[in-house]
Amino acid sequence: MSPLKNGWHSRRRLLKTGPFFLGSFALAACRQRFASSIQANERPALAQNLPPTPACGDDPTPSQTAGPFYTPNSPERTSLLEPGGAGTPIILTGQVLSTRCTPIAGALVDVWHTNAKGEYDNRGYTFRGHQFTDAEGRYQLETIAPGLYPGRTRHIHVRVQSAHQPALTTQLYFPNEPLNEGDFLYRPDLLMSVDNSGVSAASSEENRPQAQFNFVLMGDS
Repeated sequence: MSPLKNGWHSRRRLLKTGPFFLGSFALAACRQRFASSIQANERPALAQNLPPTPACGDDPTPSQTAGPFYTPNSPERTSLLEPGGAGTPIILTGQVLSTRCTPIAGALVDVWHTNAKGEYDNRGYTFRGHQFTDAEGRYQLETIAPGLYPGRTRHIHVRVQSAHQPALTTQLYFPNEPLNEGDFLYRPDLLMSVDNSGVSAASSEENRPQAQFNFVLMGDS
């Protein structure tokens, strides 16, 4: 049995780590892209204290509607922060895995969400961007906690695709959100793990809320 299988139970686990920090404050200038800091054989330091979610070896990540606001051809980048923009900065990390727990390198991870006011940018690419997973199937994204779109709970849209396979389009949710249970699309198996134990008023990488989610794709060995 592979180390990945030994590290995760076959059942999907929903792991929550306390209320998400939802204050807002002005952001500093957009930080240097993270891509150069993620080496092929290194685990992202910001993800080390977070448990994996969901577990692989079971069903693939469920799909959800892309909604009316998907925009193709987003820029390739690992930071969606805007200079002088408002919102609570977060770090989102994870892996793209097969149902056999094999990391999928070079998988597309395309993300889009609202700004802090709950508005989508439908003319440009604010809070829209894509990246490709590293040799261990990992991705890392710097962004903000999206605002509330009318009629919905807080969520992040994601499109994940590996080579020669259909794309998975889904949505990620924050734990302990008051509107989760009343949202008609909300699924508890799409909850991110969120760690806000080091949150403070400063905006350095080390004390930002850390969110984590592993995508499990069907059809890859």
